[in-house]
This record gives sequence, C-alpha cells and structure tokens, in this order.
Amino acid sequence: MAIELFNNGKHICLMFSDLVDEGEGASVQSNQFLIVQDGTGILLDPGGVLTYNELYMEMSKYFPPKQLLYVFASHADPDIIASLPRWLAGSDTKLLISSIWSRFVPHFCAQGKTEGRIIAIPDEGSLVPLGETEFQILPAHFLHAEGNFQFFDPVSRILFSGDMGASMLPEGLAMDPVQDFDKHLPYMRGFHSRYMVSNKVCRYWVEMVRKLDPEWMVPQHGAPFKGRAMIARFLDWIDTLPCGVDLMTQEMYQAPRSITVTL
Repeated sequence: MAIELFNNGKHICLMFSDLVDEGEGASVQSNQFLIVQDGTGILLDPGGVLTYNELYMEMSKYFPPKQLLYVFASHADPDIIASLPRWLAGSDTKLLISSIWSRFVPHFCAQGKTEGRIIAIPDEGSLVPLGETEFQILPAHFLHAEGNFQFFDPVSRILFSGDMGASMLPEGLAMDPVQDFDKHLPYMRGFHSRYMVSNKVCRYWVEMVRKLDPEWMVPQHGAPFKGRAMIARFLDWIDTLPCGVDLMTQEMYQAPRSITVTL
C-alpha cells in the first residue's frame, strides 16, 4: 500500500514500506519512493526483485508504468536496484546513479540491456528538471557508499536521505513518522556507527542539510522524520556521533587465531 507523504493535486510523493514479507526471504526492511508529476514519475531506490510486482501495480494507479521517466539509485547495493532489469524491460526509464557505480550497474542486467539507459552523475551532484520543477541530486559520499547521493524535492521539501537516518525497526513500524527521538535512538545507533564512514563526513553533510531546511527526511530503511524540530534533533545527534573509522583500533586488525564460523 502506498503512503502519501505529499499531495497538492499536481505533485505527489509516495512511500512504500514492507512490500515484502520477512517470510519471503527479505532480511532487511526497505522503503521505496515515487514522485508523480506531469503524467510521469521518478522512482527512488526501487529495491530488490521481490518488490517489483507490488510497486508496478501501485504505480499503475497514477500513470502507465511504461511512462516512468527515471529510476534514481542512491548507490548500487542490491536492496537499492536489484530489480533494475525488470524496470528497464517494463518501461523506457533511464537510471540516475553515481558515475562511480555506473560502470558496475551492467552486472545486474543481461548484456546490452543498459546501453543508453544510464545517466552517470558526477561527484558534485546535479539538478534534474521535470516540468517546472528542478529536483536536486545531493552529494552524500561515504554515507555509506563511496559514490552516494540523496534526492531533494523542492516542492514537497522532502529529503530522500538514503541510508542516513535509517533505523532497524520491527516489521510494520516503518510507516509512521518518528514521535519520540530518544526512544528511536537504539534503532539507529548501531547502524550509523558502522555504516557512516566518519564524523568528519557527517558534519559536512549536516551543514548542507541545515541550509536546505527540509520539512521531511525519509530514509531508505525504517521510519521517516517529519517536521523541522524532529529533523533538527537528528542533525544535532549525527553531527557529533563518532562512527566508522573513528571507532577503529589496531585490535580490530589482527590475524584470526580460531575458527569462528560453521564450516
């Protein structure tokens, strides 16, 4: 089921959550997003193969999927674009992705299927025009991927923040915005400590986002943040969080001395 984040009658932003039951083999909950405008749309981080059928049917309620203009991928993990071959086959869409990952994307598809269908985004990001709207592809490198982008919609003022702000919530809880930041922290802390590369990069990102002043921040995993006050709580937290290489020590880089996996 689609959740409307924004709808002014001409411009719609939709969130899809828990399209795949955990019993079907999905180990990590993920969200997918669709922006609808001018009889077409932009699909953000469409997910793995198991999400495709549900997403396709939901999209059909708003415009013919064949008319999908772009698929945006924040990075190239399987939970982001493993379904890409089916979107390329089922529509005339083009993929927006970091120039770093554009060379790897063809490994997801049959030979020749991506030719002329990939738009490689340079490190500095890009504006993406659609009708009267200019969307912003924002640099978010090393948060967590080497070539990483986020997507800002200036009409709805939604920041689609990829893995930044992600939370590992129990099934069914990702649809509702965060209400209590302190209670939500345990679902975020471990993820950000491991997947964000360093506090230095987090601080650069925070400075950029404060200037954008979004009204929503919607991650690819877990619950969204609604309202400037709640987003500010997150920005204040991540601005000072030691993470990634900040936490590494020599003790973590030792040759193993015992068998710790089942062989």
